[in-house]
Amino acid sequence: MNELGRFGGAEFNVLGEPLQPCSSDPLTGFFRTGYCAAGPDGAAVHLVCIQATDEFLEFSASVGNDLSTPHPEFSFPGLVGGNRWCLVAGRWAQAHAAGKAPKVFLRSTNQAVLGLIPLGVLKAYALDLN
Repeated sequence: MNELGRFGGAEFNVLGEPLQPCSSDPLTGFFRTGYCAAGPDGAAVHLVCIQATDEFLEFSASVGNDLSTPHPEFSFPGLVGGNRWCLVAGRWAQAHAAGKAPKVFLRSTNQAVLGLIPLGVLKAYALDLN
């Protein structure tokens, strides 16, 4: 059983398959399980599995979302380019609109984002499509 089992039900990725882990180093996800999980009530929005770049991290900080500074009180190590991370879907959409969106891992991106971000847009940024 993966860490999603503790929520009592499976979650799926944007391809309709079981959600795959995004990162265990740094440990990501709203629930710090390594998965971009919405959780039992669907309230978590850290659902897009990205590969951070320096350009994206600079953009994110410039719009008030500093992802580079560690915050140990939230189990947040601070990100560097190359890290995989579960990003808030609205923040990815904001970066996309500004031409600064990072690449994504579709198999680790929660299907709940499809209400905000079309699959075709995500596929254009996919690192895990053959």
